[in-house]
Amino acid sequence: MIQFADQKQEFNKRPTKIGRRSLSRSISQSSTDSYSSAASYTDSSDDETSPRDKQQKNSKGSSDFCVKNIKQAEFGRREIEIAEQEMPALMALRKRAQGEKPLAGAKIVGCTHITAQTAVLMETLGALGAQCRWAACNIYSTLNEVAAALAENGFPVFAWKGESEDDFWWCIDRCVNVEGWQPNMILDDGGDLTHWIYKKYPNMFKKIKGIVEESVTGVHRLYQLSKAGKLCVPAMNVNDSVTKQKFDNLYCCRESILDGLKRTTDMMFGGKQVVVCGYGEVGKGCCAALKAMGSIVYVTEIDPICALQACMDGFRLVKLNEVIRQVDIVITCTGNKNVVTREHLDRMKNSCIVCNMGHSNTEIDVASLRTPELTWERVRSQVDHVIWPDGKRIVLLAEGRLLNLSCSTVPTFVLSITATTQALALIELYNAPEGRYKQDVYLLPKKMDEYVASLHLPTFDAHLTELTDEQAKYLGLNKNGPFKPNYYRY
Repeated sequence: MIQFADQKQEFNKRPTKIGRRSLSRSISQSSTDSYSSAASYTDSSDDETSPRDKQQKNSKGSSDFCVKNIKQAEFGRREIEIAEQEMPALMALRKRAQGEKPLAGAKIVGCTHITAQTAVLMETLGALGAQCRWAACNIYSTLNEVAAALAENGFPVFAWKGESEDDFWWCIDRCVNVEGWQPNMILDDGGDLTHWIYKKYPNMFKKIKGIVEESVTGVHRLYQLSKAGKLCVPAMNVNDSVTKQKFDNLYCCRESILDGLKRTTDMMFGGKQVVVCGYGEVGKGCCAALKAMGSIVYVTEIDPICALQACMDGFRLVKLNEVIRQVDIVITCTGNKNVVTREHLDRMKNSCIVCNMGHSNTEIDVASLRTPELTWERVRSQVDHVIWPDGKRIVLLAEGRLLNLSCSTVPTFVLSITATTQALALIELYNAPEGRYKQDVYLLPKKMDEYVASLHLPTFDAHLTELTDEQAKYLGLNKNGPFKPNYYRY
């Protein structure tokens, strides 16, 4: 009979209190009480104590961080080393720019998902000369052991899996509001960090050179600021760069949607009826994966062009009300709010699975389910049954937050493409001469998009065909690119 040394000790421990936190903290308690399906090395003995109440130091004596458990750093370092093998472009950037240090003097404050892949990006930025402070953009997606590894390596990181809403904003504030250090660049995912600085520390923008934003939600907020004349620094829209749109949004979600659903529900997809709300790049990826697994897929859309694409791809275009009573799974990926309302939730069939693949938790009206007549029952990490008085229940995943990063993992190689795009955008904005970029939102230059793609081709032993001088002249192109005009749709 084989027994691991700590096995008995671990399984006999039980949390004795939930602690001082909001309802969202108590609801999500078991996401940090046990080993989650995302394989986070969480020590259950520490779960009852908020990281904010702990005094921790890394091996160098620094306490400028707040993570779940600094002792998990060794596990996190192994995960980062594995991720490095699948992120060739970032590793290439480190080698090519080691001597130049294009980010020397940059003080970057970041708010993204804190995963092994993000850690590779952060350490690359550090190798290029930048100082970084970091918080999480999602209360469930942080890998505690990775956050610990970053803190051990000297990065001020303020994040842990299962934060409350209060913790979330506290962590962002700790990154921004620090004596003797002021950011001059922002790397954001969702716009919360940018929003916080505008709200609390608007004078900081006098020294900030630019914002790099990677999500649909965050980009939308930037365009709103620009339209209102309130955007006071240049911003780079990484989300709509070709490499981000096609690879992170489409190919990443095509794989991770199945992973997230399988890990949380163990369900079989063949024959299941699924409605996917939104047929942008994320929706396209989700639909393709589910269709390949034998699911019957319906699509809802507001945009006639995306709607026509869905029809041509063989999907039935419907209004949500038309199918809400019969579908087995509801997936949102619109970037909008109140896509699935309480009325929809009331009409769903028993055991319908409800989840979100968009960045923000506004797509499903989860707040409407926090009422006395409904019972919440935690099934496993990130899986809740919400039970109606008549016994009907729905299966809510990650409390309506981003499914793949909350409940599973995403392909490292795809994130390498996005992270390299972010790094190049930071380098471009930081080093741009005064006047090149005004107080507006910009797309990544086409040449940079092509460069990101080219850095990843050696992984596949791929060989690009080169234009002859005659061919380049005939097409009116430079032999080294860019090869497509800005209006080209890939």
